[in-house]
Amino acid sequence: MLKDKRTRLFFILGGFFLANTLIAEFVGVKIFSLESTLGFTPFDWTILGVEGLGFSLTAGVVLWPIVFVMTDIINEYFGKRGVRYLSYFAVLIILYAFAMVYFAIYLEPNGWWDTQSGLLQEPKVEQMDDAFRAIFGQGLWIIIGSLVAFLVGQIVDVMVFQKIRSWTGEKSIWLRATGSTLVSQCIDSYIVLIIAFYIGADWDIVRVLAIGTVNYIYKFAMAILLTPVIYLAHHLIDRYLGKTLADTLKHEATL
Repeated sequence: MLKDKRTRLFFILGGFFLANTLIAEFVGVKIFSLESTLGFTPFDWTILGVEGLGFSLTAGVVLWPIVFVMTDIINEYFGKRGVRYLSYFAVLIILYAFAMVYFAIYLEPNGWWDTQSGLLQEPKVEQMDDAFRAIFGQGLWIIIGSLVAFLVGQIVDVMVFQKIRSWTGEKSIWLRATGSTLVSQCIDSYIVLIIAFYIGADWDIVRVLAIGTVNYIYKFAMAILLTPVIYLAHHLIDRYLGKTLADTLKHEATL
């Protein structure tokens, strides 16, 4: 089975898709300043009357655009069934991962390990177990919000991708790939915040929508910037598969 090129391709794309999805869930607990990271003064925008907004993003947004690019590539060669299979499987893997993490959180820490901050590089941590809980113990509403947003985003991405493909055929890869990502990321940006912070933390809906808009501006820009990557991926995959097999997979993906 592993000698078959289409099987190996699905394993490689699927593995990279699952890895990025899982990593994005866990690193998303960190909030970073995009402007400061790039060496700029943070913006001071006012959106929907909410002041002081800039690109303060979760670290997960670095990986989510890659996940959606992977979605489009998988959609191109394995169709909506391939994307849905991997999306549902990714949700199960994420739920399993969080269950194991919460199990680890409630294990009683060893006293020596809990106080040995010297095991880590700077900065020092007084209580290792508290740090472990703070980093890995994401709130339930955040987990629910991210999973619902991910699933809805994936479903919308597949639908828009296939719809555009039915209009353009094999032409205009950029239109179906980037277009479907822009639509799905718009929905994803707001759903996760509404569930996690409007429903889960009782934030003002206007603030939630304003922050969602900032997040979408970033994702919009990344979707445009990553368009050449999609063409590069298509070139490498077509070269690996050979024209006949590549054309066959693309045709089967539309059925």
